[in-house]
Amino acid sequence: MPVELVEPVEPVASVTPEPAPEPEPRPRRRRGRTTLLIAGAAVLGVVAGTCTGYVVQAGRAPTKLPSLSQPALAQAKGPAPEPLSAAQDRRVRTDGDLRKLLLKKPAGARYDGALTGNDGWMDLADYAETFDKPGSVFGELISSEYRRAAVTGWDVGSTYGVEIRLIQYRQEETMDASVDSKDQQYWKDLKAGTDSWPIPGTGDGMVYVHSRPEHKPGYLPQYNAEAVAWRGDILLEIYVWDITKPVPKAKVMDVAKRQMERL
Repeated sequence: MPVELVEPVEPVASVTPEPAPEPEPRPRRRRGRTTLLIAGAAVLGVVAGTCTGYVVQAGRAPTKLPSLSQPALAQAKGPAPEPLSAAQDRRVRTDGDLRKLLLKKPAGARYDGALTGNDGWMDLADYAETFDKPGSVFGELISSEYRRAAVTGWDVGSTYGVEIRLIQYRQEETMDASVDSKDQQYWKDLKAGTDSWPIPGTGDGMVYVHSRPEHKPGYLPQYNAEAVAWRGDILLEIYVWDITKPVPKAKVMDVAKRQMERL
């Protein structure tokens, strides 16, 4: 069988598509130009407005100021009102003789001469000496506007006694009576074996009874109870002691309530 000759066909070269041209990068945007222009225009507007205001104000006639002297007021007819009594104004009582506000000793008791020997007054140095660190307390009392203090105390027999102090502050800047009351209450609460109760009608006044006796060289063990409260510019401190047994709560509470009623 005849064989048909076929002309050889040249292989067609594979055509690779040319890559698309990359887009030209956009120019980077200059940020802030428009913002700066707006801000600059706003500043110029404010400056222009201020200058205009000064110009307008300068062209106006000066405003006449009111006279410093006021017309005298006619006094009301009738007698002048009498000042408030001590019963109506407690400041009248506290600005007077502070010692008169202290409780009197009960029948059968005798005044403690060590407390009342200075005519019932306690100066700044004497009061500072009642603290453990009188030197530092002296400066603190000056800063606290210490004004004066009245003190009294009495003994019942040889086993029981009471001391009452009224400390008055000037209080021209702060309520120092209240501040010192809270400070003392904080430290009294830290004593071991201490029970405390609020004094009725005093807001935050407190009574403290220490069930553990205090020991000092050369002295018999002593049980103590205390009370701290304040009213207006006066800080109240009460100390009750007994060398035979713990001081009953009722005893120190009674002294505290009766003393606060006099303030």
